Amino acid sequence: MSYQVLARKWRPRSFREMVGQTHVLKALINALDNQRLHHAYLFTGTRGVGKTTIARILAKCLNCETGISSTPCGQCSVCREIDEGRFVDLIEVDAASRTKVEDTRELLDNVQYAPSRGRYKVYLIDEVHMLSTHSFNALLKTLEEPPPHVKFLLATTDPQKLPVTILSRCLQFSLKNMPPERVVEHLSHVLGAENVPFEEDALWLLGRAADGSMRDAMSLTDQAIAFGDGKVLAADVRAMLGTLDHGQVYGVLHALLQGDARALLEAVRQLAEQGPDWNGVLSEMLNVLHRVAIAQVLPDAVDNGQGDRDRVLALAQALPGEDVQFYYQMGLIGRRDLPLAPDPRSGFEMVLLRMLAFRPADADGVPRTILKDPGISQATTDPKENPVAGVVLSAPVSVGASAPPADVVPPAVSREPAAALMVEAPAISAQSVATAPVAVVAEPTVADEPVATPQYQHKAEELAPEPVAQAEVIDLPWEVSAPVETVVDLAPAEPEVAVETLAVAEPIPATQPESAPVVSQSLPEAVVVQDDADDEPPPGDYDDYYEADAESIALLDELTPTVEAIVEPQVEPAAAPATGLAAEWLDLFPRLGLSGMTGNIGANCTLVAVEGDVWRLHLDPAQSALFNSNQQRRLNDALDQYHGRNLTLEVEVRRPEQETPAQAAARKRAARQRQAEEAIASDPLVLKMIELFGASVRADTIEPLER
Repeated sequence: MSYQVLARKWRPRSFREMVGQTHVLKALINALDNQRLHHAYLFTGTRGVGKTTIARILAKCLNCETGISSTPCGQCSVCREIDEGRFVDLIEVDAASRTKVEDTRELLDNVQYAPSRGRYKVYLIDEVHMLSTHSFNALLKTLEEPPPHVKFLLATTDPQKLPVTILSRCLQFSLKNMPPERVVEHLSHVLGAENVPFEEDALWLLGRAADGSMRDAMSLTDQAIAFGDGKVLAADVRAMLGTLDHGQVYGVLHALLQGDARALLEAVRQLAEQGPDWNGVLSEMLNVLHRVAIAQVLPDAVDNGQGDRDRVLALAQALPGEDVQFYYQMGLIGRRDLPLAPDPRSGFEMVLLRMLAFRPADADGVPRTILKDPGISQATTDPKENPVAGVVLSAPVSVGASAPPADVVPPAVSREPAAALMVEAPAISAQSVATAPVAVVAEPTVADEPVATPQYQHKAEELAPEPVAQAEVIDLPWEVSAPVETVVDLAPAEPEVAVETLAVAEPIPATQPESAPVVSQSLPEAVVVQDDADDEPPPGDYDDYYEADAESIALLDELTPTVEAIVEPQVEPAAAPATGLAAEWLDLFPRLGLSGMTGNIGANCTLVAVEGDVWRLHLDPAQSALFNSNQQRRLNDALDQYHGRNLTLEVEVRRPEQETPAQAAARKRAARQRQAEEAIASDPLVLKMIELFGASVRADTIEPLER
């Protein structure tokens, strides 16, 4: 007997043998068992998912000699003839080869005659979308009201090309693509029954290459058996398909994780030996990074569609979330720029070297993209030492890091002009701020809050008609979860610095609320000098300057809205004032040079105990979602570097009993805001404008200013 290919040998002969498509089978089985049969069925889906197979099984169910049921016997002459393709009352039509209206008319001429042997005459029209418009029109009437002994079974891979008049006359069933897991499961069953040795990795390669088609998977398996001389091995299948080894992609990512340039270029050299499509390699890296990002947010959502779920979860634990987002973005840009490179390999190497050179670090001054996490999970922890994330730079150039003295300029400042210069603000007394003119300013849009150095402050005073500088206040990420309005005041504590000293805020992550838009600026652009020359009225007598009759004033009163009273929000302290060790932590924290998520964690902690070299902190539970072993290690490293010795840090998730740096800053900012609003409300010029023009004060535009 001649060899029969696997796709035909293992074609299902009953609904029980079908793989997948349960949503279609359930409807057909219930209709057959309850005798609720329609006269026309339309099966749609991609190639090789079971459209023709289901139609043939349905024809057997309708004509089986044992009666109409969802379980044909498979032994009677009708069932055997349908399986062998020679049943006279099952007319299979290839619409792709019979597209003319004459062919359709010839087909319909025989519809009126009763079936020869079976219970129903079944017309199975495959690729029905290939019929011409005239053929569809000729089919409409018969398809709508066929004789009781006729059933139409239509199959197509492109239902969009069918006229709506045809669709409305049929019951439509859309067959789904086969997922790789189901393909691998079925191939394992088939090869086991055929006694063909195989490797599971080879089946995953075949399942992905099938692209949702079970028939393609069976055909590729036949080819793999022939290629491997009776065996299905991963190396043979990879060579046959010309696909990339996923292990090499993970090798590139591990080299990036370790920061090893030598290993990175060696991995590229090994890839080059296979002559790959470098754009395809970059695409595979992006697919892996996408799955790693999903694993860090929700590990249970990672499927095993590529047979590498364990690898993805392991990489998600070892790779920080901000690194994943950075590498993904760099890879997308690299794919765009790859055609511009002198050759694809050099372009691919430059993408990897760019990832290695500009990878995120703890103190690089760049706000981090924080992956929101529903809680602390294993996928977000970093149990291993990360040579990249563990580096603590000596030059604090990010917002939230404590500033060096004014006469010391970190070398990183000159290399990063986009980062705000972080130096101490000159001391400003409470009296000077209270008596300073208050102006209505726009919402600040800078992400990093710079503090003016003496030389920049001097230049600002020369430009401004009054010695007033804008104090930029930024809503920090922890304000969303805290019960009160909070801002971190991380400036180093000094005896002469009053409450109104400029607050140095934490960098705002990319997932910040809308109230804090992020725009990176350098210091000369960030220090906004209010030019009051345009706001002052012209000199002279106001009575001569403004003359209006009674009718104009009455009309103005009708057009202007009523000034509503501004309700001042009541900001209650979140905890008791800091004393003892908690006060020492308020003074120490700005000097640690922390930024990003680590600075956010530290700003919401308070020091509760110091026993030798063991420090114990209490962390606000509202910030525990961002806390993991990686953040604790960075905080411990910062303490070690500041004190010059190794300390042991213990962090307990517990509501602090005394003020944290974030809560203290919130209290100070609320006081400054109240003073600013009171100054605006009592300003003579503002009162004059309200009286004469019916003006109103927008409370949301009031920002406290500092000299």
